[in-house]
Amino acid sequence: MRRWHVERRKRTHHLIELGGLVVKAGVIELTGNDRAVILGALIWMADKLKSGERDKAMAIWAGKGKASFDAEHRGKSDPLVDQK
Repeated sequence: MRRWHVERRKRTHHLIELGGLVVKAGVIELTGNDRAVILGALIWMADKLKSGERDKAMAIWAGKGKASFDAEHRGKSDPLVDQK
């Protein structure tokens, strides 16, 4: 397989994983699959990461993400995502 093909597959796999996180978080249902809203939220998140609140935001988001993965690993409903 050619190098560019391998790289393209890796990129595609990565994008699919990121999309799965968007679905797992319930963003699709909560926004009515409104892509402008989803992009706006991601831009807001990027702005937060560029600000002086970066470390605080990263800590909060990492905690929520780890709790969600832990709940999934234990086979339990995810209380953080289910708070819709």
